[in-house]
Amino acid sequence: MNHRKMSKNLSTAEKQKLLKLIQEKEERRKFNQIKEWVPYGWQESLSNATLENNQCLAMAGNRVGKTYTGARITACHLTGIYPDWWKGKRFTKPINAWAAGASTVTTRDILQKELLGDPVNQDMRGSGAIPKDFIHSVVRKPQIPNAVESIVVKFHNAFGVHIGESVVSFKSYEMGEEKFMGSSLDWIWLDEQPAQNIYTQCLTRTLDKRGYVMMTFTPESGMTPVISQFMNDRKPGQFLIQAGWDEAPHLDEAAKEQILSQYLPNERDMRTKGQPVFGRGMVFPYSLDKLVVDDFPIPDTWLKICGIDFGFDHPTAIVWGAINPDNGCFYIYDEYRESRQTPTMHSIALKARGSEPPVAWPHDGNRSFDGGDSMATQYRQEGVNLLPEHFTNPPDISQKKGDIKISAGITAMSQAMEKGLFKVFKSCYFWQQEYGQYHFGDQGKIVDKDDDLMSASRYCYQSRRFAEKSRSTANKKKRPWEKQNKSTYDWVI
Repeated sequence: MNHRKMSKNLSTAEKQKLLKLIQEKEERRKFNQIKEWVPYGWQESLSNATLENNQCLAMAGNRVGKTYTGARITACHLTGIYPDWWKGKRFTKPINAWAAGASTVTTRDILQKELLGDPVNQDMRGSGAIPKDFIHSVVRKPQIPNAVESIVVKFHNAFGVHIGESVVSFKSYEMGEEKFMGSSLDWIWLDEQPAQNIYTQCLTRTLDKRGYVMMTFTPESGMTPVISQFMNDRKPGQFLIQAGWDEAPHLDEAAKEQILSQYLPNERDMRTKGQPVFGRGMVFPYSLDKLVVDDFPIPDTWLKICGIDFGFDHPTAIVWGAINPDNGCFYIYDEYRESRQTPTMHSIALKARGSEPPVAWPHDGNRSFDGGDSMATQYRQEGVNLLPEHFTNPPDISQKKGDIKISAGITAMSQAMEKGLFKVFKSCYFWQQEYGQYHFGDQGKIVDKDDDLMSASRYCYQSRRFAEKSRSTANKKKRPWEKQNKSTYDWVI
C-alpha cells in the first residue's frame, strides 16, 4: 500500500508522524549517499582492483560516472565503511589522503562537490559521497570562495566503532610539482589526466606506506607518457579499465545521440569510449569498428603481399596482406612484432606462414646494422622472398619510378579506409594497438614512435602491384615484378 492510500485511514496526528518519518528517511538518504550506491560492472571492477594493484586507472568517456565512482571509492577508504560486495583493499585504520584535479576551481567544483556536497549551499554539506554524520570538521582554503583545504573524516573499524579521523586534502596540478612533495600518503585520487612529474611525485608520496594511487579521467590530453605506460607496458600492480557509453546504463539512446552530435568526428572515440587522442590528431581518423573484421580463411585465389619494417632495439615488424580480386579490398590478416632478435629468428616467423608471399622492405635494408652484410642480404640468405628492390610508392603518370614519401602511402590507405576497402583481422591485436596511437605531433609531423607495424603496413599496401597468389596455386608462373610494363591492377584504388 502506498503512502497516499494509507493516509486516507490515518488521523491527523498519525499523518504528521508518518510525514515526519518519510522526511527523516529522505534526509538520511540525502546525507548518506554512499549507502545508496549500486555500482555498474566497471565501477565494481575498479573498486575491487585495489586488492592486488596499487596503481589503478579508469580511462572513461564523458558522462559515464568516473568522478562519481572515484569519490565513492575514496569515501569508503576515508570512513572505513565498505559495501557488502566490496572485494578490494580495506583500510583498518584512519588514512591520510589527497584528492587532486587540474585547477583549484575545478577541484572545488567537481571533486569537492562529489565528496562534500554543493560548495555554495552550506546546508547541503554531507550530501556528497562522505556521509554527513562522518564529517568531523572542514578546513577552509584561504582566498578561494567556497573552497576547502581539507576534510577531517571520522573513521570506523569493521565493527562500526569510531577509532579516529582520516584526512583528505585537496590539491591541483596548477599548484606545481613542489606542492606534491613532502607528505606520506595512504591514498591519492587524481581526477584529471596528470603530467608525468605530478604522477611520479604521487607515487613517491605513497611509497613508504605502500599506498594507492587511483586516476579517473577522460584522456583529453592524448597519449601522454602516463597513459602510454598503462596501455602498452603495464607492470604488476597496475590496473587499467576503460569504460564508454555502453557501460553507462543511465545514458539513454536519445541522450547519447544529442551529445554525440556536439562532438567533432576525431574526438568521438575519446569522449564516448575513453580512447586517447593525439597532438593535432590521429593519422587515420577512422574508428577501428570500421576496419576490424572477424578472421576467416584467406582463399588460395586471393593475391598476397607482405611488408617488413627492420628494427632491433625498436621492434622488427611484419604484416601479411591479402587482396580480394573481385573488389580490391585489402586485408591485414597476420602480424609479427619482436625486438632484439636476429634476422635468422625473424626469418623463421616469415617462412612459417607457408605461402611465402613477396616481402616489401624499406630502403634502409640496403645498409648494415652490425657492420656485416646488409639487412636485405641477410634475409635473402635465410631464404626470405624479398622483392628485388626496396620499397617505393606506385609511380604516377609523371614518374618513371615511385618515391618513398610517407604522405603518399598515408593518403592511399586513408582513401581505402574511407571507402571500406581496407580491413584488419580481429586477431591482429598489436596492429590495432599501434593504430590507436598513430598520431601527428605538435609540428604536424607523424610521431615516429611505436609505429613499426604501421610502417610495415604502408610498405605492404603500397606494394599491392607485386602481390601474387600462393605459389602452390600460381603454377610457378613469373612473379608480377618479372612481367614487363606491370605497374598496376584494374582494381587498384
